[in-house]
Amino acid sequence: MGKRLTYYILAALVAGLVVGWAINAGIDDGSAASAERLTAIGGWLSIVTTVFLRLIKMIIAPLVLSTLVVGIAHMGDTGALGRVGLKSLGWFIGASLLSLTLGLILVHLLQPGVGLNLPLPPVTEASGIDRAAFDPAKWVAHVVPQSIFEVLATNEILPIVVFSVFAGVAMAAVGERAQPLVRAAEALVAVMLKITDYVMRFAPLAVFAAVAATLTEQGPGVILRLGYFMFSVYIGLGLLWAMLIALGFAVVGGRMAQLVRYIRDPALVAFSTASSEAAFPRTLEALEKFGVPPRIASFVLPLGYSFNLDGSMMYMTFASLFIAQAYGIHLSLGTEIAMLLTLMVTSKGIAGVPRASLVVITATLAQFNIPEAGVLLILAVDHFLDMGRSATNVLGNAVAASVVAKWEGGLRAPIPPEAELAEVA
Repeated sequence: MGKRLTYYILAALVAGLVVGWAINAGIDDGSAASAERLTAIGGWLSIVTTVFLRLIKMIIAPLVLSTLVVGIAHMGDTGALGRVGLKSLGWFIGASLLSLTLGLILVHLLQPGVGLNLPLPPVTEASGIDRAAFDPAKWVAHVVPQSIFEVLATNEILPIVVFSVFAGVAMAAVGERAQPLVRAAEALVAVMLKITDYVMRFAPLAVFAAVAATLTEQGPGVILRLGYFMFSVYIGLGLLWAMLIALGFAVVGGRMAQLVRYIRDPALVAFSTASSEAAFPRTLEALEKFGVPPRIASFVLPLGYSFNLDGSMMYMTFASLFIAQAYGIHLSLGTEIAMLLTLMVTSKGIAGVPRASLVVITATLAQFNIPEAGVLLILAVDHFLDMGRSATNVLGNAVAASVVAKWEGGLRAPIPPEAELAEVA
Protein backbone atom coordinates (compact mmCIF):
# COMPACT_ATOMS: atom_id res chain seq x y z
CA MET A 1 0.00 0.00 0.00
CA GLY A 2 2.97 2.33 0.67
CA LYS A 3 3.75 3.35 -2.91
CA ARG A 4 0.09 3.67 -3.86
CA LEU A 5 -0.55 5.85 -0.78
CA THR A 6 2.27 8.18 -1.87
CA TYR A 7 0.69 8.61 -5.31
CA TYR A 8 -2.76 9.18 -3.79
CA ILE A 9 -1.40 11.85 -1.41
CA LEU A 10 0.43 13.64 -4.22
CA ALA A 11 -2.70 13.56 -6.38
CA ALA A 12 -4.77 14.89 -3.46
CA LEU A 13 -2.21 17.67 -2.91
CA VAL A 14 -2.48 18.83 -6.53
CA ALA A 15 -6.27 18.51 -6.53
CA GLY A 16 -6.49 20.53 -3.32
CA LEU A 17 -4.39 23.33 -4.85
CA VAL A 18 -6.57 23.44 -7.97
CA VAL A 19 -9.91 23.28 -6.14
CA GLY A 20 -8.91 25.79 -3.45
CA TRP A 21 -7.58 28.24 -6.02
CA ALA A 22 -10.73 27.83 -8.18
CA ILE A 23 -13.09 28.41 -5.23
CA ASN A 24 -11.16 31.51 -4.17
CA ALA A 25 -11.06 32.91 -7.72
CA GLY A 26 -14.77 32.24 -8.26
CA ILE A 27 -16.02 33.87 -5.05
CA ASP A 28 -13.49 36.51 -3.99
CA ASP A 29 -14.52 39.95 -5.25
CA GLY A 30 -12.76 41.96 -2.56
CA SER A 31 -15.90 42.48 -0.46
CA ALA A 32 -16.37 41.57 3.21
CA ALA A 33 -19.27 39.29 2.26
CA SER A 34 -17.11 37.21 -0.11
CA ALA A 35 -14.34 36.98 2.50
CA GLU A 36 -16.93 35.72 4.98
CA ARG A 37 -18.16 33.11 2.51
CA LEU A 38 -14.62 31.91 1.78
CA THR A 39 -13.87 31.60 5.49
CA ALA A 40 -17.04 29.55 5.99
CA ILE A 41 -16.18 27.22 3.09
CA GLY A 42 -12.62 26.86 4.36
CA GLY A 43 -13.99 26.03 7.80
CA TRP A 44 -16.16 23.24 6.41
CA LEU A 45 -13.25 21.79 4.43
CA SER A 46 -11.02 21.94 7.50
CA ILE A 47 -13.36 19.61 9.37
CA VAL A 48 -12.02 16.69 7.32
CA THR A 49 -8.41 17.50 8.23
CA THR A 50 -9.34 18.04 11.88
CA VAL A 51 -10.97 14.61 12.05
CA PHE A 52 -7.91 12.98 10.48
CA LEU A 53 -5.50 14.69 12.89
CA ARG A 54 -7.69 13.69 15.82
CA LEU A 55 -7.58 10.08 14.61
CA ILE A 56 -3.78 10.30 14.51
CA LYS A 57 -3.64 11.85 17.99
CA MET A 58 -5.88 9.02 19.19
CA ILE A 59 -3.00 6.65 18.38
CA ILE A 60 0.01 8.71 19.54
CA ALA A 61 -0.20 8.38 23.34
CA PRO A 62 -0.78 4.60 23.60
CA LEU A 63 1.77 4.00 20.82
CA VAL A 64 4.49 6.09 22.51
CA LEU A 65 3.79 4.50 25.90
CA SER A 66 3.74 0.90 24.66
CA THR A 67 6.72 1.12 22.28
CA LEU A 68 8.87 2.95 24.81
CA VAL A 69 8.05 0.56 27.66
CA VAL A 70 8.78 -2.47 25.46
CA GLY A 71 12.00 -0.95 24.12
CA ILE A 72 13.38 -0.11 27.57
CA ALA A 73 12.29 -3.43 29.06
CA HIS A 74 14.18 -5.25 26.29
CA MET A 75 17.34 -3.18 26.84
CA GLY A 76 17.80 -5.21 29.99
CA ASP A 77 19.85 -2.79 32.08
CA THR A 78 19.92 0.87 33.02
CA GLY A 79 23.47 1.19 31.69
CA ALA A 80 22.28 0.60 28.13
CA LEU A 81 19.39 3.03 28.65
CA GLY A 82 21.70 5.75 29.95
CA ARG A 83 24.15 5.18 27.09
CA VAL A 84 21.42 5.46 24.41
CA GLY A 85 19.92 8.48 26.17
CA LEU A 86 23.23 10.37 26.33
CA LYS A 87 24.07 9.59 22.70
CA SER A 88 20.59 10.73 21.64
CA LEU A 89 20.79 14.00 23.57
CA GLY A 90 24.30 14.65 22.25
CA TRP A 91 23.06 14.29 18.67
CA PHE A 92 19.97 16.41 19.40
CA ILE A 93 22.06 19.29 20.77
CA GLY A 94 24.44 19.16 17.80
CA ALA A 95 21.57 19.05 15.29
CA SER A 96 19.83 21.93 17.11
CA LEU A 97 22.93 24.11 16.91
CA LEU A 98 23.32 23.25 13.22
CA SER A 99 19.69 24.13 12.45
CA LEU A 100 19.68 27.40 14.37
CA THR A 101 23.08 28.51 13.04
CA LEU A 102 22.02 27.75 9.46
CA GLY A 103 18.94 29.94 9.90
CA LEU A 104 21.09 32.73 11.34
CA ILE A 105 23.56 32.63 8.44
CA LEU A 106 20.93 32.41 5.69
CA VAL A 107 18.78 35.27 6.97
CA HIS A 108 21.88 37.50 6.75
CA LEU A 109 22.86 36.24 3.29
CA LEU A 110 19.38 36.37 1.74
CA GLN A 111 18.00 39.30 3.80
CA PRO A 112 14.31 38.62 3.07
CA GLY A 113 13.08 41.43 5.35
CA VAL A 114 15.51 44.16 4.33
CA GLY A 115 13.84 46.98 2.42
CA LEU A 116 10.30 46.39 3.71
CA ASN A 117 10.78 49.30 6.18
CA LEU A 118 7.53 48.63 8.01
CA PRO A 119 6.48 51.17 10.66
CA LEU A 120 6.84 49.93 14.21
CA PRO A 121 3.44 48.92 15.65
CA PRO A 122 2.29 50.29 19.02
CA VAL A 123 3.91 48.48 21.95
CA THR A 124 0.45 47.54 23.17
CA GLU A 125 -0.41 45.69 19.95
CA ALA A 126 -0.35 41.93 20.47
CA SER A 127 0.06 39.12 17.98
CA GLY A 128 -3.11 37.35 19.07
CA ILE A 129 -1.06 34.21 19.79
CA ASP A 130 -1.22 32.97 23.36
CA ARG A 131 2.34 32.83 24.63
CA ALA A 132 1.29 32.57 28.26
CA ALA A 133 1.22 28.82 27.76
CA PHE A 134 5.01 28.83 27.51
CA ASP A 135 6.58 29.42 30.91
CA PRO A 136 10.00 27.80 31.48
CA ALA A 137 9.37 27.18 35.20
CA LYS A 138 5.96 25.63 34.58
CA TRP A 139 7.35 23.63 31.66
CA VAL A 140 10.11 22.04 33.78
CA ALA A 141 7.59 21.10 36.48
CA HIS A 142 5.16 19.80 33.87
CA VAL A 143 7.74 17.39 32.44
CA VAL A 144 7.13 15.11 35.44
CA PRO A 145 3.51 13.89 35.24
CA GLN A 146 1.34 13.93 38.32
CA SER A 147 -0.97 11.41 36.63
CA ILE A 148 -0.17 9.16 33.69
CA PHE A 149 -3.86 9.11 32.77
CA GLU A 150 -3.93 12.92 32.58
CA VAL A 151 -0.99 13.12 30.15
CA LEU A 152 -2.31 10.21 28.11
CA ALA A 153 -5.62 12.04 27.77
CA THR A 154 -3.92 15.25 26.64
CA ASN A 155 -1.22 13.63 24.42
CA GLU A 156 1.68 15.23 26.33
CA ILE A 157 4.59 13.33 24.80
CA LEU A 158 7.42 14.39 27.13
CA PRO A 159 5.65 13.45 30.41
CA ILE A 160 4.63 10.14 28.78
CA VAL A 161 8.31 9.54 27.97
CA VAL A 162 9.26 10.20 31.62
CA PHE A 163 6.66 7.73 32.91
CA SER A 164 7.55 5.14 30.27
CA VAL A 165 11.23 5.28 31.25
CA PHE A 166 10.35 4.58 34.88
CA ALA A 167 7.91 1.80 33.91
CA GLY A 168 10.32 0.16 31.44
CA VAL A 169 13.26 0.23 33.88
CA ALA A 170 11.04 -1.19 36.63
CA MET A 171 9.84 -4.03 34.38
CA ALA A 172 13.42 -4.87 33.44
CA ALA A 173 14.36 -4.91 37.15
CA VAL A 174 11.40 -7.08 38.19
CA GLY A 175 12.22 -9.62 35.49
CA GLU A 176 10.06 -12.66 34.91
CA ARG A 177 7.11 -11.48 37.01
CA ALA A 178 6.73 -8.42 34.72
CA GLN A 179 6.70 -10.46 31.49
CA PRO A 180 2.88 -10.51 31.25
CA LEU A 181 2.96 -6.69 31.25
CA VAL A 182 5.71 -6.63 28.62
CA ARG A 183 3.76 -9.04 26.41
CA ALA A 184 0.62 -6.92 26.87
CA ALA A 185 2.57 -3.82 25.81
CA GLU A 186 3.90 -5.69 22.75
CA ALA A 187 0.34 -6.66 21.82
CA LEU A 188 -0.75 -3.03 22.25
CA VAL A 189 2.03 -1.92 19.86
CA ALA A 190 0.77 -4.37 17.22
CA VAL A 191 -2.83 -3.19 17.65
CA MET A 192 -1.87 0.50 17.45
CA LEU A 193 0.14 -0.05 14.27
CA LYS A 194 -2.80 -1.88 12.70
CA ILE A 195 -5.09 1.05 13.64
CA THR A 196 -2.49 3.33 12.05
CA ASP A 197 -2.82 1.38 8.82
CA TYR A 198 -6.59 1.91 8.86
CA VAL A 199 -6.32 5.63 9.66
CA MET A 200 -3.71 6.31 6.96
CA ARG A 201 -6.19 5.21 4.30
CA PHE A 202 -7.96 8.53 4.93
CA ALA A 203 -4.74 10.57 4.52
CA PRO A 204 -5.33 11.59 0.86
CA LEU A 205 -8.77 12.97 1.72
CA ALA A 206 -7.32 14.92 4.66
CA VAL A 207 -4.51 16.31 2.50
CA PHE A 208 -6.97 17.45 -0.16
CA ALA A 209 -9.14 19.20 2.43
CA ALA A 210 -6.19 20.86 4.21
CA VAL A 211 -4.68 22.38 1.07
CA ALA A 212 -8.05 23.32 -0.45
CA ALA A 213 -9.14 25.05 2.77
CA THR A 214 -5.94 27.09 3.00
CA LEU A 215 -6.06 28.23 -0.66
CA THR A 216 -9.80 28.94 -0.40
CA GLU A 217 -9.34 31.31 2.54
CA GLN A 218 -5.97 32.88 1.70
CA GLY A 219 -5.94 32.78 -2.09
CA PRO A 220 -2.77 32.72 -4.19
CA GLY A 221 -2.05 36.41 -3.54
CA VAL A 222 -0.64 35.83 -0.06
CA ILE A 223 1.97 33.47 -1.50
CA LEU A 224 3.03 36.09 -4.05
CA ARG A 225 3.27 38.89 -1.44
CA LEU A 226 5.63 36.96 0.80
CA GLY A 227 7.09 34.79 -1.96
CA TYR A 228 10.73 35.76 -1.39
CA PHE A 229 10.47 35.05 2.33
CA MET A 230 8.94 31.63 1.64
CA PHE A 231 11.52 30.92 -1.06
CA SER A 232 14.32 31.80 1.37
CA VAL A 233 12.93 29.51 4.07
CA TYR A 234 12.68 26.60 1.65
CA ILE A 235 16.27 27.18 0.52
CA GLY A 236 17.24 26.85 4.17
CA LEU A 237 15.17 23.69 4.65
CA GLY A 238 16.68 22.19 1.49
CA LEU A 239 20.21 22.90 2.74
CA LEU A 240 19.31 21.43 6.12
CA TRP A 241 18.08 18.24 4.42
CA ALA A 242 21.38 18.03 2.53
CA MET A 243 23.43 18.54 5.71
CA LEU A 244 21.47 16.01 7.77
CA ILE A 245 21.68 13.41 5.01
CA ALA A 246 25.43 14.10 4.62
CA LEU A 247 25.95 13.65 8.37
CA GLY A 248 23.92 10.43 8.15
CA PHE A 249 26.16 9.19 5.33
CA ALA A 250 29.23 9.99 7.46
CA VAL A 251 27.98 7.81 10.33
CA VAL A 252 25.64 5.22 8.79
CA GLY A 253 27.31 4.92 5.38
CA GLY A 254 25.75 4.25 1.99
CA ARG A 255 22.55 2.96 3.55
CA MET A 256 21.40 6.54 4.09
CA ALA A 257 20.00 6.50 0.54
CA GLN A 258 17.76 3.62 1.63
CA LEU A 259 16.63 5.54 4.72
CA VAL A 260 15.48 8.45 2.56
CA ARG A 261 13.40 6.00 0.52
CA TYR A 262 11.92 4.38 3.64
CA ILE A 263 10.82 7.69 5.18
CA ARG A 264 9.37 9.04 1.93
CA ASP A 265 5.79 8.26 2.98
CA PRO A 266 5.92 9.65 6.54
CA ALA A 267 7.72 12.79 5.32
CA LEU A 268 5.04 13.30 2.67
CA VAL A 269 2.29 12.86 5.28
CA ALA A 270 3.99 15.43 7.53
CA PHE A 271 4.39 17.83 4.59
CA SER A 272 0.81 17.48 3.40
CA THR A 273 -0.83 17.83 6.82
CA ALA A 274 1.72 20.35 8.23
CA SER A 275 2.00 18.14 11.33
CA SER A 276 5.03 16.16 12.52
CA GLU A 277 2.78 14.16 14.85
CA ALA A 278 0.69 12.89 11.95
CA ALA A 279 3.78 11.05 10.65
CA PHE A 280 4.89 9.55 13.98
CA PRO A 281 3.39 6.04 13.60
CA ARG A 282 4.58 5.69 10.00
CA THR A 283 8.07 6.95 10.89
CA LEU A 284 8.33 4.33 13.62
CA GLU A 285 7.38 1.61 11.13
CA ALA A 286 9.80 2.96 8.52
CA LEU A 287 12.72 2.94 10.97
CA GLU A 288 12.07 -0.65 11.99
CA LYS A 289 11.90 -1.69 8.32
CA PHE A 290 15.17 0.16 7.72
CA GLY A 291 16.82 -1.91 10.44
CA VAL A 292 16.76 0.29 13.53
CA PRO A 293 16.01 -2.05 16.49
CA PRO A 294 12.58 -1.37 18.06
CA ARG A 295 14.21 -0.79 21.48
CA ILE A 296 16.19 2.14 20.00
CA ALA A 297 13.58 3.49 17.58
CA SER A 298 10.88 3.48 20.26
CA PHE A 299 13.15 5.41 22.64
CA VAL A 300 14.87 7.93 20.35
CA LEU A 301 11.84 8.88 18.24
CA PRO A 302 9.49 10.04 21.07
CA LEU A 303 12.42 11.86 22.68
CA GLY A 304 13.18 13.51 19.34
CA TYR A 305 9.64 14.86 19.10
CA SER A 306 10.42 16.99 22.14
CA PHE A 307 14.12 17.74 21.67
CA ASN A 308 14.94 17.40 17.97
CA LEU A 309 12.55 19.37 15.76
CA ASP A 310 15.28 20.51 13.36
CA GLY A 311 13.04 22.12 10.75
CA SER A 312 11.09 24.08 13.35
CA MET A 313 14.26 25.38 14.99
CA MET A 314 15.80 26.62 11.75
CA TYR A 315 12.54 28.35 10.88
CA MET A 316 12.27 30.03 14.28
CA THR A 317 15.69 31.70 13.92
CA PHE A 318 14.93 32.70 10.34
CA ALA A 319 11.46 34.09 11.11
CA SER A 320 12.55 36.00 14.23
CA LEU A 321 15.35 37.81 12.40
CA PHE A 322 13.13 38.37 9.32
CA ILE A 323 10.69 40.27 11.55
CA ALA A 324 13.54 42.38 12.97
CA GLN A 325 14.73 43.16 9.41
CA ALA A 326 11.20 44.07 8.29
CA TYR A 327 10.93 46.68 11.07
CA GLY A 328 14.46 47.95 10.46
CA ILE A 329 15.62 46.86 13.93
CA HIS A 330 19.38 46.35 14.05
CA LEU A 331 20.61 43.56 16.32
CA SER A 332 24.25 43.08 17.23
CA LEU A 333 25.86 39.70 16.61
CA GLY A 334 25.97 39.11 20.36
CA THR A 335 22.24 39.76 20.63
CA GLU A 336 21.52 37.44 17.72
CA ILE A 337 23.58 34.66 19.29
CA ALA A 338 21.73 35.20 22.59
CA MET A 339 18.46 34.91 20.66
CA LEU A 340 19.70 31.73 19.01
CA LEU A 341 20.55 30.17 22.38
CA THR A 342 17.20 31.30 23.81
CA LEU A 343 15.38 29.64 20.95
CA MET A 344 17.44 26.50 21.46
CA VAL A 345 16.28 26.24 25.06
CA THR A 346 12.68 27.34 24.59
CA SER A 347 12.12 25.13 21.55
CA LYS A 348 12.66 21.97 23.57
CA GLY A 349 9.39 20.32 24.34
CA ILE A 350 7.25 22.20 21.80
CA ALA A 351 4.57 20.04 20.29
CA GLY A 352 4.95 18.75 16.73
CA VAL A 353 1.59 20.19 15.75
CA PRO A 354 0.66 23.08 13.45
CA ARG A 355 1.56 26.60 14.65
CA ALA A 356 3.45 25.46 17.80
CA SER A 357 6.59 27.28 16.58
CA LEU A 358 4.73 30.60 16.52
CA VAL A 359 4.22 30.43 20.28
CA VAL A 360 7.97 30.12 20.87
CA ILE A 361 8.75 32.87 18.33
CA THR A 362 6.25 35.24 19.99
CA ALA A 363 7.68 34.60 23.45
CA THR A 364 11.26 35.12 22.20
CA LEU A 365 10.54 38.37 20.32
CA ALA A 366 9.25 40.00 23.48
CA GLN A 367 12.51 39.20 25.29
CA PHE A 368 14.57 41.07 22.67
CA ASN A 369 12.35 44.17 22.32
CA ILE A 370 11.04 43.16 18.90
CA PRO A 371 7.28 43.80 18.49
CA GLU A 372 5.48 40.52 18.97
CA ALA A 373 2.81 41.78 16.57
CA GLY A 374 5.45 41.11 13.89
CA VAL A 375 4.33 37.48 13.97
CA LEU A 376 1.28 38.68 12.04
CA LEU A 377 3.62 39.30 9.08
CA ILE A 378 4.27 35.58 8.68
CA LEU A 379 0.99 34.23 10.00
CA ALA A 380 -0.69 34.19 6.58
CA VAL A 381 1.95 31.94 5.00
CA ASP A 382 2.85 29.97 8.11
CA HIS A 383 0.80 26.96 7.01
CA PHE A 384 2.79 26.61 3.78
CA LEU A 385 6.08 26.91 5.69
CA ASP A 386 4.86 24.54 8.39
CA MET A 387 4.53 21.89 5.69
CA GLY A 388 8.24 22.06 4.88
CA ARG A 389 9.51 22.22 8.45
CA SER A 390 7.26 19.31 9.52
CA ALA A 391 8.75 17.10 6.80
CA THR A 392 12.23 18.22 7.90
CA ASN A 393 11.43 17.25 11.50
CA VAL A 394 10.62 13.73 10.29
CA LEU A 395 13.94 13.46 8.46
CA GLY A 396 15.89 14.83 11.43
CA ASN A 397 14.42 12.31 13.85
CA ALA A 398 14.84 9.41 11.42
CA VAL A 399 18.53 10.29 10.95
CA ALA A 400 18.98 10.63 14.73
CA ALA A 401 17.51 7.18 15.43
CA SER A 402 19.60 5.58 12.67
CA VAL A 403 22.82 7.22 13.90
CA VAL A 404 22.23 6.14 17.50
CA ALA A 405 21.48 2.60 16.32
CA LYS A 406 24.75 2.60 14.36
CA TRP A 407 26.70 3.88 17.37
CA GLU A 408 25.14 1.13 19.48
CA GLY A 409 26.14 -1.49 16.90
CA GLY A 410 22.51 -2.54 16.52
CA LEU A 411 21.66 -1.41 12.97
CA ARG A 412 20.27 -4.49 11.24
CA ALA A 413 19.75 -5.37 7.59
CA PRO A 414 16.68 -3.62 6.13
CA ILE A 415 13.53 -5.48 5.16
CA PRO A 416 13.77 -5.97 1.37
CA PRO A 417 10.96 -4.56 -0.80
CA GLU A 418 9.67 -8.03 -1.67
CA ALA A 419 9.25 -8.80 2.02
CA GLU A 420 7.30 -5.55 2.48
CA LEU A 421 4.98 -6.52 -0.36
CA ALA A 422 4.43 -9.97 1.15
CA GLU A 423 3.68 -8.36 4.51
CA VAL A 424 1.06 -6.03 2.97
CA ALA A 425 -0.50 -8.91 1.03
